[in-house]
Amino acid sequence: MLRKVVLLAIPGVAPFEFGVVCEVFGIDRSDTGGPRFDFTIATADPGPVRTSLGYDMVIPAGLEIAGDADLIAVPAHSIDTIDHRFLQILQEAEARGAWILSVCSGAFALAQAGILDGRRSTTHWMHTDRLAREYPRTTVDPDVLFVEDRHVVTSAGTAAGIDAALHIVREEFGAAATNVIARRMVIPPQRDGGQAQYIQSPVQDSCSDSLASVSEWMLDNLSEDLTIDLVARKALMSSRTFARRFRADMGTTPAAWLNRQRILRAQQLLELTDRGLETIAQETGFGTAAVMRHHFMKVLQITPTHYRRTFGERVLH
Repeated sequence: MLRKVVLLAIPGVAPFEFGVVCEVFGIDRSDTGGPRFDFTIATADPGPVRTSLGYDMVIPAGLEIAGDADLIAVPAHSIDTIDHRFLQILQEAEARGAWILSVCSGAFALAQAGILDGRRSTTHWMHTDRLAREYPRTTVDPDVLFVEDRHVVTSAGTAAGIDAALHIVREEFGAAATNVIARRMVIPPQRDGGQAQYIQSPVQDSCSDSLASVSEWMLDNLSEDLTIDLVARKALMSSRTFARRFRADMGTTPAAWLNRQRILRAQQLLELTDRGLETIAQETGFGTAAVMRHHFMKVLQITPTHYRRTFGERVLH
């Protein structure tokens, strides 16, 4: 069980990415049904640590506190040679099977420690070429929000770190706990790691209101046969235009987005209700339990039955 989280403050740390980890893991949300973590910030030389914006943060804890952490998190930092003491902490964490999370250029610390050798990884799209060039033993995917490879999660820039952190929470505590954190942070509870880092239309055009309303309608009608032709008519577009606009605005295809929403809804029903698998499959649009099981295995690598057994009766402390 994920309990102890240690955030490494490496000199040149980026405040936003640092704050993302603090926000997800550093706040006690047990009063609203969320998880509570034993959260600590540590650095190699306790005292002032200079940030990327030129001011200091005072970090009182040394790296010895990280010796038994269940998760070591590395936010963005200056891409320079990292103090070997940070690298040793990461190597020891990998050896004992702990989670390791990097946000943005934090991936370079993992790479220097050898953690990414033989693993898939990502970082901010501005740095992916450099990561691949300097560390050829890792397979860098430049087009995704985050990658998990055997308990090592690397993420792209800024907000992608939230998605990666919530992915770890979801893996450990399930969808309901993740939704508690997302609701408090006023963010969507799920973006797939495989979504594009860079969306061609960052400033959404006049179709965005239509897409917002039609996506809400899709969520309200997950049990229906939502073909792209049907949804496009609802958005008052041709199927081709709708598919192109949806991908430009949402970073994924309508079918992939819809499938993920169905899985999320099924996760919630498995956690919070005792409804049968066939009933849940019908209510979420999968049709049959066999089809739902196929999608769970493909996306989550777990069966619905195993998911319910793992998360359905979990009590958070």
